[in-house]
Amino acid sequence: QLQLVESGGGLVQPGGSLRLSCTASGFTLDYYAIGWFRQAPGKEREGVSCISSSGGSTDYADSVKGRFTISRDNAKNTVYLQMNSLKPEDTAIYYCAARRRLSDLCVRAAYDYEYWGQGTQITVSS
Repeated sequence: QLQLVESGGGLVQPGGSLRLSCTASGFTLDYYAIGWFRQAPGKEREGVSCISSSGGSTDYADSVKGRFTISRDNAKNTVYLQMNSLKPEDTAIYYCAARRRLSDLCVRAAYDYEYWGQGTQITVSS
């Protein structure tokens, strides 16, 4: 069974940091582009960041550029999202998603992804 599991969510104060992990089971992430998405109550799902299968290409939403960093460790079958300088507007459920793609490309569009995790809540509040 192909599964993605996010972890690392929680409550953090404004200006704080968190690192999310997305771990795959049932398949290897080596040939998959990975995206991180988020959805806040009453808002549409937003593509936060993505990374190509090789890790050679990344992309970020303007709202997180310079604060979030996506990376991957294929040996651990895991992709990370390091989130620094968190703001209250970063509060949302964060999802990771996978799409088999061998080219050095990723896109931050939800329709492009085949497999999704169950999500992890991030709350930024004092």
